[in-house]
Order: sequence, then structure tokens, then C-alpha cells
Amino acid sequence: MEIPHNIMGKLKILELCHFSSGICGVWNRVREESVRLSEKGYEVQVFSSRAIKGSREKVPISETISKVKVRRFPYFRLGGESFMFWNFYNDAIEYSPDVIITHVYRHIHTTTALKIKEKLERMGKKCVVILVTHAPFNEDNSERGLPARLSVWFYDKFIGPRKINKFDRIITISHWEVPYLLKIGTSKTKLSYVPNGIPEIFFKSKSQFNKDNKMLFLGRIAPVKSLETAIFALTKLNDYSLELVGPIESNYEKYLKSLIKKEGLSKRVTFSRAIYGSKNKIRKLDSSSIFILPSKREGMPQSLIESMARSRICIGSDVEGIRDLVKNNENGLIFKVGVSDSLVEAVKSLKNKNLKNISRNAHSFASQFKWDLLTSRLDRIIKDELKN
Repeated sequence: MEIPHNIMGKLKILELCHFSSGICGVWNRVREESVRLSEKGYEVQVFSSRAIKGSREKVPISETISKVKVRRFPYFRLGGESFMFWNFYNDAIEYSPDVIITHVYRHIHTTTALKIKEKLERMGKKCVVILVTHAPFNEDNSERGLPARLSVWFYDKFIGPRKINKFDRIITISHWEVPYLLKIGTSKTKLSYVPNGIPEIFFKSKSQFNKDNKMLFLGRIAPVKSLETAIFALTKLNDYSLELVGPIESNYEKYLKSLIKKEGLSKRVTFSRAIYGSKNKIRKLDSSSIFILPSKREGMPQSLIESMARSRICIGSDVEGIRDLVKNNENGLIFKVGVSDSLVEAVKSLKNKNLKNISRNAHSFASQFKWDLLTSRLDRIIKDELKN
């Protein structure tokens, strides 16, 4: 398929995301796909705020990652940690991209992307805008505060239906998002599925199946992960230990440590710093046979897929983002969200299951998330939209 190049040579892609630093699932996706798209011959830039996920500090205004230039802009928060405004409109017009890939439905920068497209087209420049939704939906919005619930309701009632089909393509990262998108009037013909990927290195070294009594959580340690559920479960799992790995919110850390001390679990629950780099994550994942994810809400959990790629026994809560990946008793186990006794039952049931079979199934399932496969899929979508 022959696609005309930008007048300067390479086709230009602009990626938009609110964070480009810190431990952030969206940024992990943007960084990986930007580098890989640049390796396919595109010129790629990333625009984001100067905010760091999980911190009040600010990140430098520019950075180059491989061949990808990252530009960051002043911002101010409008509510919560992620909802913010950052003004990049004029810089985007000046960059004049052929394709804009904008990340996370409902955020201001996603609707700004449509305004940039309109401005460029008035200037005689064609521009394709692709939205990657990142699963910002809840089964009942119970994990959001009242102001956030009202904002979500208002957006999905009055703004989303008017804007959603103006995007040239809408990419979901999970299958469970589709009913929510159709409910707000999204055209089925605009939907494509490109989940978050994992590097091929997770599959290159053989992972040994081991049977031990260590459970591992790897990710951001925050209230939405409901790690108290796992701690309460440990009171009835006397032979098991738990390691919590990742950056931790200070107030939640105080709560968890107080709970651990109260339940007499100080010797069986340990905290470890955040891990960066695939090789370090692989070593940590391989140090335990069981990966747990007791979250109250998940979109498309990266650490879960990585754990499956390493043939771990994965046990997750019964929320949409986990059910989308874990099939109970096939490639992992599911327990009732927030119910520690249900987690206890799942862990105890392991002694009666074919763990090697579950482990093999998990590894096989994870192979569909290799970044090479997903980047090729995204490349085809971009070329299709440019051709059309």
C-alpha cells in the first residue's frame, strides 16, 4: 500500500498523553509504540504535560528517547491527579502532523486533537486523528468521588456522543470497553482492538515453573489496588508470604503498615521499591510462583500480562479488566473483589489443580501481546486511514 510522504520526507505522527514520566500505564504504551513506529520509518513526536505520575515534581521540558522527541508543556490540574489542562495547540499546528494518536478518552487533550485536525484541514493539510481509549470506564463508577461521577456522567451524556465519531479511528485496549463505547453512540466501523503490549524479552528466556508459597504484587501501591484484601487473606494463609513491589502513596503506606502490624504479619509482608527495566521485572516476577492483583478497578493490567508471559500462576479480582484476560481455572484464577475469604479459597484450591497446565496456558495466552505483532497491527491501521 503506497502512502504519500510528508512534503519534508517522512510521515509525521504526533502522540498525545498527559504523562511522559513516572510509572504510568498510558505512558508505557506511548513510549513503546512511539519508538517502534519511528523504527518503521515514521517521524514521531510526543507531547505531554510536565507532570510526573505519582509526584508533585516536574519533568524537564524536552527529552529524546531513541529517535522520538518528547516535548512537555506547563499545566494546571482541574481535578484529581490526571485531569489537567496543558496548552500545546499552537505547537501542534506548527509541527503539522499527518497523524495524531491521542490517548485516554474524556481528557481535554483528546478533544483538542480534533480542533487541531480542523485547523490543519482549513489550512489545506490532511490529518488523521486516532483515539486510544485506555478503558476509562467503571461498571458502576463507585470508585470515583461524587464530583468525578458527575463529570463522567455529563461528558458521556452530552459531550462524548457529539465528539466520539469525529475521530477517524477509535482503538480499544480491552474487549470489555466496547459496550460502553457503543452506548455513547460510537460507530462499530470505527472500532479496532490494539491492546497494550509487552516486549519480546519476556518470552526469550525460559521461565521455570516453580511451586512455592510466595505471592507477589508488582505495580503502583494505591488504594484502588485493594491490597488490604491480600493482607487480610494472609491471616488465614499461614504458610504464605507477600511481597509488594512498586511506588507507594504515603497515606496508603501508613494504612497498610498499620494493618500489617495489627495483624502480626510484619515478617511475612515486605515492601520493595519500584522496578524499572524489563530484565529487572523478569527477575522479580520469576522470584515468585504466584502473582496477585486484588484491584477494585483495572483497564488492561500490564503487570498481569507480563506475569502470564513468565508463566506465573495469576490470581485476580473479579473486575472487568481482569476478567478480560483471566479465564478462571484455565490460565489463572478469579476471586470476588474485596472479599479476602474468596482470595483465601482461591489460593487454597491451588493444591487441587494442575498448576503446570494453568502456567502453560497463561504463557500461551500472553504471546498475543508481543509488541512486534501489535505495532504491525497499528501500522496497518495508520496506513488504512491515510489511504482513505
